Amino acid sequence: MTAYTATVTVRLKHGVLDPEAETTQQALERLGFDLEDLRSADRFEIDLEAESTENAHDRASEMAERLLANPTIHDYDVEVDER
Repeated sequence: MTAYTATVTVRLKHGVLDPEAETTQQALERLGFDLEDLRSADRFEIDLEAESTENAHDRASEMAERLLANPTIHDYDVEVDER
């Protein structure tokens, strides 16, 4: 078994209201920053032992699908690095 860190980034799908991002974007624009769009995201770092990078990715994806993300309103990305 090898030690891995899986990073799961969960964000709202395009078209789903994101009031936190809207408020932050408005504040940044008031500060003089020109933005095309802004979205908020949650990031989870999961340390786990797995037989391979693919196995670690599959396990982290299952965690995202079952708990960390709501597939109706969220998209998610999984990245796996060996520790």
